[in-house]
Amino acid sequence: MNERIRELAIKAGDDWEHTLQEDREFLGKFAELIVRECANLCNKIYFERYPDAEDFERSEEGDAIKQHFGV
Repeated sequence: MNERIRELAIKAGDDWEHTLQEDREFLGKFAELIVRECANLCNKIYFERYPDAEDFERSEEGDAIKQHFGV
């Protein structure tokens, strides 16, 4: 799991050091899916706003979100 996602889990109140391995795997996957969903929403908004853009899969904003969280 990305360090930033781990930090956010701790901030949210998860006692990270005592959480079972299965829970950590679930939380990691859940966080990754949320990050991807946010990045995809950025891409959708960007390409609705700029329909002539060349790459219809990615925007700098969406890529920045995924890079920030290491996804």
